Amino acid sequence: MLITLLRVRLRPYARTVALLLLLQLVQILAALALPTLGAALIDDGVVKGEADSVRRTGAVMLVVALVQVCCSLAAALLASRTAMALGRDVRSAVFRRVLDFAAHDVGRFGTPSLLTRTVNDVQQVQMLVVSAFGVVVPAPLMCVGSLVLALRQDVPLSLCLVALVVVLAAVFGVLLSRMSPWYALMQARLDGLGRVLREQITGVRVVRAFVQDTRERERFGELNSELNGISLRVGRQIATMFPVVLLVLNVFGVAVVWFGAGRIGSGAMQVGALSAFLGYLSLILMSVVMVTFVFLSVPRARVSAGRIQEVLGTAPSIPPPVSGARPDTGTGLELSAAEFRYPGAQEPVLRDIDLTVRPGEQVAILGSTGSGKTTLLNLVLRQFDVTAGAVRLGGTDVREWDTEVLFRTVGFVPQRSQLFSGTIASNLRFGNPAATDEELWRALETVQARDFVERLPDGLGASVAQGGTNLSGGQRQRLAIARTLLRRPRIYLFDDCFSALDYATDAALRAALAPELADATVVTVAQRVAAVRHADRIVVLDEGRIVGHGTHDALLRDCPAYQEIARSQLSPPTRPVQPAGPSPVHRFSAEEAADALAEQP
Repeated sequence: MLITLLRVRLRPYARTVALLLLLQLVQILAALALPTLGAALIDDGVVKGEADSVRRTGAVMLVVALVQVCCSLAAALLASRTAMALGRDVRSAVFRRVLDFAAHDVGRFGTPSLLTRTVNDVQQVQMLVVSAFGVVVPAPLMCVGSLVLALRQDVPLSLCLVALVVVLAAVFGVLLSRMSPWYALMQARLDGLGRVLREQITGVRVVRAFVQDTRERERFGELNSELNGISLRVGRQIATMFPVVLLVLNVFGVAVVWFGAGRIGSGAMQVGALSAFLGYLSLILMSVVMVTFVFLSVPRARVSAGRIQEVLGTAPSIPPPVSGARPDTGTGLELSAAEFRYPGAQEPVLRDIDLTVRPGEQVAILGSTGSGKTTLLNLVLRQFDVTAGAVRLGGTDVREWDTEVLFRTVGFVPQRSQLFSGTIASNLRFGNPAATDEELWRALETVQARDFVERLPDGLGASVAQGGTNLSGGQRQRLAIARTLLRRPRIYLFDDCFSALDYATDAALRAALAPELADATVVTVAQRVAAVRHADRIVVLDEGRIVGHGTHDALLRDCPAYQEIARSQLSPPTRPVQPAGPSPVHRFSAEEAADALAEQP
């Protein structure tokens, strides 16, 4: 996975990588030349007392050292820039893929895991690339070059260096094979810790309201301790690696000096050759240290690359349209024998849904919790695709619409209004970036929000916290409606977005919205019968089926499910005080329910 990811993502930077490798090659050649030049300086200059030879060889060594430093600095700069660009590209790719995901795809991974994969996992790969650019090519070439040049100095003594490389390779193989599983567990625990922390931060008021602070601290502490334990195990492996490597290097260093001294004493080897050997041993030591740092990152980066590839390799469950149709006439909505079943579910959430909403018509959808109201709206938005039947806008199946055109045509206001950190103006312009201040105030006036915005110290420039937490639920809902209104879509989907409003504000808002939505196709999901009784038509859902369809009066007269919902939302009429003792439960008739509803605004 790691090699595949790097091969694909580094392809646009092939020329930069080639230049980087060339600079590293020159740097390595310069580094390898210095011990040989040092041996020549000792044997031909110092030992023989030739001052001119010392000066000439020293000047050449100085030039070679300068070339090595310049190439090293240039290679480090290119490596850093390329690695940062790689991280940027991978993060963008993961982000774009997540944006293409449907709700089911996001739920499969989980929001905390997607955050970790986009940030932490990409960072692990990026850190590996930064270090690998300075090691992957130089270290092997430096080891091989050191061995080859050492063989030119003395073949028997070179066998010590060959044995050193073999032993170090075996040590790395054993230690790294034991670290990979722990890194996989570490990333999984990071996902879990992120999930719990996100739940606790977003639900802090609920935690405090139910006095569950101690329980949540213990829950976080358990996960934190698990992550700490795994990190300690990995740390012990890392702590073991350096002493073992240094021990092996020092043992072989002693062996080189021991056997080299014997060969010098026997006349089979010159002093300069032993000096060169010690220089090459130092180069191998430096290469091993660099490789050690990189290899410490490889197991974790390999796990992270697999997690990134899992996201990038997941095709959205809702594929993009093949034709990319761009209908520009007709905005009516039609569901024909529509059915939706979640993957693996035994029963469909929606079945046999036949519904037509014409332009200029307002249709309300009512039903008990879990009856499929929001799912029906998600089918129009293509958050899910029907498993049977069809959903059409303007006579064209939504699966054939160009996605961008579809989202511009359909305006959606969810029950849980999502505002972004910034200002009121920036949140409203999320729907229409070109909107003027005058248009913003007009939209606020329509949704009955102008008064409270004018009371804020900075008006349209008033600060909005992340999620709109510094505003009330009703204020957030009204701003969300205004944001969609500024977009001027041809189809409006209101998913119980009036639930936080009081009756008076609700009535005033709907009255002000009526002329704005006169020519649009409007579908409203609501929980309150009083909120939908003025709709042109009301559709009653029960267990995923349409069990009632008509006006408020007709449903109140003929639809038992609608009557039951109406009864559950009304208080019994005032009656004389009864004697002490259990009082009988009052049951509404359809006529009483109609009278009670007529009294509500």
